Parts: sequence; structure tokens; C-alpha cells
Amino acid sequence: MSDQRMRVELSIRGRVQGVWYRASARSAAEARGLVGWVRNCDDGSVQAIAEGPREALEDFIAWCHKGPPAARVDSVDVKWSDPLDAFDSFEVRR
Repeated sequence: MSDQRMRVELSIRGRVQGVWYRASARSAAEARGLVGWVRNCDDGSVQAIAEGPREALEDFIAWCHKGPPAARVDSVDVKWSDPLDAFDSFEVRR
């Protein structure tokens, strides 16, 4: 079932800070009807947690492998789990 609700935790590495990655990821998630958050990490990576239909999450993960035009994504680590239904929207965190 591709509409099964899931949760995904992503760790995105590469040139992903200072290139509008978080704002672009929020737009990409919202366009797919996902909820969760995205933030910069101290090690230079970006972390995101998103919940929604599995098919939409898979599309979001594919977007995360590319990111916005100025980004260079080297890797995206993906961890799937059951949704916690803890979010009402998708936000950028600091």
C-alpha cells in the first residue's frame, strides 16, 4: 500500500548548509503534504523528520538527494519507522 502513513528520519550530508536547503526542503515537503521538521546540525549536515504517505515520503527522499540548485548532496541516510503523529505542519528548526 503506497498510501500507508510512515515516518522517515533523514541525515543529509554534503554542501547543504548556507544554500537554502532547509527552506527548500520545507517547500518540497509541504508540496507533498508531509509534516515534520528540518534543521542544520553542528557537524554541517542537515537532519529532517517527515511523516505522511509512503509514496510522498519516497518522492521527498528523492528530492533530498538533489536539494536546491546551490546544494551538493553527497549522501542521504534514511531510517523508516511508524509515524508518531506528533506534527501539524512542516517547519524549519534552528
